[in-house]
Amino acid sequence: MTENVTPQGVDQEARAARIRDDIVAGRTALGIELGSTRIKACLVGPDCAPVATGAHEWENQLVDRRWTYALEDVWAGLQDAYASLVADVEQRYGVRPTTFGGIGVSAMMHGYLAFDASDELLVPFRTWRNTSTGPAAAELSALFGHNIPLRWSVAHLYQAVLDDEPHVPDVAFVTTLAGYVHWRLTGEKVLGIGDASGMFPIDTATHDYDAAMLASFDTLVADRRPGTRLVDLLPAVRVAGQDAGRLTAAGAALLDPTGTLVAGAPLCPPEGDAGTGMVATSSVAPRTANISVGTSIFAMVVLEKPLSQVHDELDLVTTPSGDLVAMVHCNNGASELGEWAQVFGRFAQVLGHPSSPDDVFGALLREALDGDADGGGLLAYNYLSGEPVTGLTEGRPLFVRTPDSRLTLANFMRAQVYGAFGTLSLGMRVLAAEGVELDAMYAHGGLFRTAGVAQRLLAAAVDAPVAVGSAAGEGGAWGIAVLAAYLQHAADRDLGTYLAQDVFADAQIDVVEPDPDDVRGFAAYLERYEAGLAVERAATDAI
Repeated sequence: MTENVTPQGVDQEARAARIRDDIVAGRTALGIELGSTRIKACLVGPDCAPVATGAHEWENQLVDRRWTYALEDVWAGLQDAYASLVADVEQRYGVRPTTFGGIGVSAMMHGYLAFDASDELLVPFRTWRNTSTGPAAAELSALFGHNIPLRWSVAHLYQAVLDDEPHVPDVAFVTTLAGYVHWRLTGEKVLGIGDASGMFPIDTATHDYDAAMLASFDTLVADRRPGTRLVDLLPAVRVAGQDAGRLTAAGAALLDPTGTLVAGAPLCPPEGDAGTGMVATSSVAPRTANISVGTSIFAMVVLEKPLSQVHDELDLVTTPSGDLVAMVHCNNGASELGEWAQVFGRFAQVLGHPSSPDDVFGALLREALDGDADGGGLLAYNYLSGEPVTGLTEGRPLFVRTPDSRLTLANFMRAQVYGAFGTLSLGMRVLAAEGVELDAMYAHGGLFRTAGVAQRLLAAAVDAPVAVGSAAGEGGAWGIAVLAAYLQHAADRDLGTYLAQDVFADAQIDVVEPDPDDVRGFAAYLERYEAGLAVERAATDAI
């Protein structure tokens, strides 16, 4: 008996066969991103469509009052995420990859990974989440005439100098998490310009660290650390599409201890999660912007011209191609929402209705749409850590309401989502006052997997249309895979053209306009939010 195969089935089988051939021939690109709570791996075909994924859950630890990840956990997590991706490939296509047309590594930006001349880690990794660099950041900002946020690598380094930490004389190399992983995989101490711009200010004309500011730093530390040349301690800067090394045999073994993966694949410059978010949303041209929502939340706005003055609320960084970007970075994003989802998930389980975390999260988010436009008088702060935008060095998650407020599940969830966007909205107001105009605002991150909810409430928070693409949930792992694929095309076209013509030409984009009632409701919420910051500050002092 002959089985009938539908045309759709034939198409699916033909596509799977093409993907299998691409995997075997090494025409795919692998992207790996080390996020705050997940390490994700994404494999894309020559058309940059995702063909397989893998992931590993992890979490930072607060050790001696510093947020950190152990390097052993970095490699265990990378290996698990890669093994998970390989298993997905094998299940879908019946083959195991041995090489790739390109590999990219992305990770949380900023922070401090310091090594000595023997390549030994001097102190535990200090992540972007630490806010202990206030004196250094303030002094450097004044010296450079350029905002140096608390989390920037140079702030961590200079704070260590000010504190006369014993390890400082032995520092031979400082890098970010993405730069560290890339170095171990390739032997190359390089960094993508977007990630480098979160270590030290970049001169967008030279696509390198600002020479005058480097000289100022060296003079500043000359008495304490004679002979210091900061440029010798930092990774070399590369822009998107430039050669950044190849996978070594040792690097292949680190990523894939089974020995299946062979050496030789080219790697694109390692980037930060901000840069990969711009790529994942095709937001690399002037007047475009994107918002990434994860453990932290940040907006990246590509500028047409420099800002008129320095703003403490804004970082100046770059796209992966080196164009100037204003960044509103909030240390606290969706983590507190995730904590509440776990509480409600457990409640459902106790009642005998266990549900998956995604189902619980989705149900709670959808409930927020039925809440009052202003959240019913409820107020939520998602501050698990300090928040520089609002001047807080530590955080205490809070839920506050007045006696006459309306406590419902819908209002509770709307207040929580509004709270996740509150600090971001304060930073975006600064850009609006600068006269910055936008043609498009794109959003990505796991929060947008639940269609239409966070997107609609974010549109209210920024009072602008918000677009979400079909790959929004894949986020930075897909973005760095696209940058890895771009290696094969950089000689022919710039990154913006490649994204527009090759990657996003047929992309499905859903745009939500701000609802006037939501905009008014969020404005009322934000007014309470600003006033209530006094309560948040009191909580950090008292508890």
